[in-house]
Amino acid sequence: MIGISCTEFSAYDFKEVLPEVAKEFKHWEIFAEAEHHLRGIEGLFKTIKDAYELSYSIHAPISDINLASLNERIREDSVIEMLATLESAANLDIGLVTVHPGLTCMAVPYMEEKAVMKAKKSLGALDRLSDEYGVAVAIENMPSFPFMLGQTAEDMKDLLDGTNLRMCFDIGHANTMGQIDEFISQFRDRFVNIHIHDNNGKMDEHLTLGEGNIDFKKVLKDLGNYKGNLIIESRSYQSGVESRNILSELLG
Repeated sequence: MIGISCTEFSAYDFKEVLPEVAKEFKHWEIFAEAEHHLRGIEGLFKTIKDAYELSYSIHAPISDINLASLNERIREDSVIEMLATLESAANLDIGLVTVHPGLTCMAVPYMEEKAVMKAKKSLGALDRLSDEYGVAVAIENMPSFPFMLGQTAEDMKDLLDGTNLRMCFDIGHANTMGQIDEFISQFRDRFVNIHIHDNNGKMDEHLTLGEGNIDFKKVLKDLGNYKGNLIIESRSYQSGVESRNILSELLG
């Protein structure tokens, strides 16, 4: 299923965005921030979602959230926010939530090892909550950017070790690390969600497909029998539609 996710959507009223998404797409990964914070729209969502032929997944909040915080209160509050997101997803019969793994300390150097330990503690809690609520949790690989955990396949292997958490494979993020092949070879069977957008291999640009250097034809072939969602993470609605058309052609 080809879907769309766009951070820009979350700046607008949910009931106005929903019909616009439904005009062009069959699936929407809702970025649960700002005007689309899941607890805030849960009641409205229940009353109007069946009026549209859309399926849904959730991208958990990332602002003010850090599952790897060295400040234990912040880490615990971040886990509580994820718990609330999973609970709302379950109430709405949405079966998949994508989560970022966290950030190392931005103020003090050489804290990455401790941050990874904190992240693992948080991910262990999410693993248990996933089972409790019956909602799959997919941890997303991060782009080449200071302080972000989970940028390489080895990093993700370490973070996910000992859990049954699934993975959201972000192709664009992996391209900034030169690690598309590594992620596919190590985690193909763990993918339950895929984010698709283009870049030129250095920055997380979220370009329309074809505007960067990613060989999507090869990537789709390498993904083999993957049957999950293909989520176009676009900067704008129009870019998302253009990428959808290109992706549809590639899929035949």
